[in-house]
Amino acid sequence: MSNSLPDKYVITIGRQMGSGGRILGRILANRLGIDFYDRELLMQAARDSGLSPEFFEQKDERRPQLFSGLFSINMGLCPITWFDNAAGNNDDALYKAQCDFMHRITTDKPCVIVGRSADYVLRDLPNLVNIFVHADPDDCARRVLERDPQGRTLEQCRAYCEKTNKLRANFYNFYTDKRWGDSTSYDLCFNSSVMSLEDIADITIEYLKKRFNPTQPNRG
Repeated sequence: MSNSLPDKYVITIGRQMGSGGRILGRILANRLGIDFYDRELLMQAARDSGLSPEFFEQKDERRPQLFSGLFSINMGLCPITWFDNAAGNNDDALYKAQCDFMHRITTDKPCVIVGRSADYVLRDLPNLVNIFVHADPDDCARRVLERDPQGRTLEQCRAYCEKTNKLRANFYNFYTDKRWGDSTSYDLCFNSSVMSLEDIADITIEYLKKRFNPTQPNRG
C-alpha cells in the first residue's frame, strides 16, 4: 500500500461528537502505519510551549471569551493577539501552540490529525485530505453512552453531544474563514449511521490510492 502513497501526506478529521471520527482516525493510522494525533496533540503542544496542561484541557476546541483579556484577528495560519495576559495562558497562545505543533509534525512524515481546525491550519500542504464524519443524533448519543456510561441517560448524552458540537463549531468558525461541517470544506464526508467505520476506512484508503497514484491522474 505504501508504494501507492506519497512519502508525506496528512489526513484531517472533523467530527460530530459521538460520530466515531476519532475511532476512524485510529483505524486509518493503524492500517496505514502512520502517526495519530488527537488529545496527544494538545499535551505535546502544552509541553513544547510551556503552557499549563490544565489550561489546555479547559480550552480544548472552545471559542475564546472575547472579554477575557484578549482580542484576536484571524490573519491566516494563526491569530494575531492584541493583548496577552501576564501568565501567557490565554486562548490565542493555545491556538498558536497547536498551529506550530501541527506544522512541525507534518514536515517530514504522514499522519492523521483529529479536530483542532487542522484542515484550515494545514490548508497550504500539497497532500492534504480532509474528512468530516457525522451521524444520526441518537446514534451519537448511544456511542457516547457506551463509551462512558457513568449513569447518564440517553437523553443526557444527546444533550452533551449537542453542546459539544456547538463548542466545536464556534471554535472552528471563529478561527477560520469556513463553516464547521460544511461539505465544501472537506474532500470526503461520511455518515457513520449508515456505514461501519471499517467500511469508511476502506473507502478512504481507496480514495487515497486513486488520488495519489501517479499512473491514474485525476479526471476533472
